[in-house]
Amino acid sequence: MNDSSPRALNRRRLFAFGGAAVGAATLAACNSKVLAGGPSATATPSSASATTTAAATTCVLTSEATEGPYWLDNSLVRKDITEGKSGAALTLQLTVVDYKNSCAPLSNAAVEIWHCDAWGYYSGFTTTSPGGSGPAEDGVGDEKTYLRGIQLTNSSGVAEFRTVFPGWYSPRAVHIHCKVYTGGTIDTSTNTYENGTAHHTGQFFFLDDLVTQVEAAKPYSQHTGTITTLANDMVYTGKGVQDGLLTVTGSLSAGFVATIAVGVDPSYTAASGGGGGGGGTPPSGAPASPPSG
Repeated sequence: MNDSSPRALNRRRLFAFGGAAVGAATLAACNSKVLAGGPSATATPSSASATTTAAATTCVLTSEATEGPYWLDNSLVRKDITEGKSGAALTLQLTVVDYKNSCAPLSNAAVEIWHCDAWGYYSGFTTTSPGGSGPAEDGVGDEKTYLRGIQLTNSSGVAEFRTVFPGWYSPRAVHIHCKVYTGGTIDTSTNTYENGTAHHTGQFFFLDDLVTQVEAAKPYSQHTGTITTLANDMVYTGKGVQDGLLTVTGSLSAGFVATIAVGVDPSYTAASGGGGGGGGTPPSGAPASPPSG
């Protein structure tokens, strides 16, 4: 990072989400400040599928949240971030909209995500205990880059990732981190996003019943312990899609699709480390802040 402004992020520090549950078709509703919104029905652990339905809601500015201790400045520009990691298939479809401009699609924005694997381990921090009892990190994938990636939004404001459903670590609810950037470029020599400015830092969440269903199946079930619910999470405040609650369809056998609209203010520059909300005490052995580079 060599920018003189503490709020300008020189590398792939991109994204944040929030807003309402979406598909590209919902963008037409943005002109009236309305998007498809929070789930009105929950999946049950006994159900073969995990589905949430959407209800109309006002277009919202997605809540700011801390980036936490596990962000790394090494995310690659790519759609598939799995690197062979096992777990329930998850397609994450994110629609970034300009909250200050009638929720118009924000094209060419850089969206970055990162999350832990099925047993609670983050790449770059594979010796950090996720809490509870379970196997050591499995060594699959590049231990610095798995389950991290960046995508640019298309003309409809959509960025899509292929990954696996995250596991859990104490004391946090199951979540996915994100950042949204603009103004940067892709360095083709390193396949990384450089010199972007972050406009949002946030986290995505899943309904408790869906988490219970997934975490009871292998390989997730090999990590045992108490999973934090949304009500007890120190970042999620109960504001539904505004706080990053995903709308999820699909099943363990067929894979899941999670969607959300991320409402951002392009005039806002997110400080390093993110905004409001607690970061959550990292599990035993986790660093207070991510290493540089």
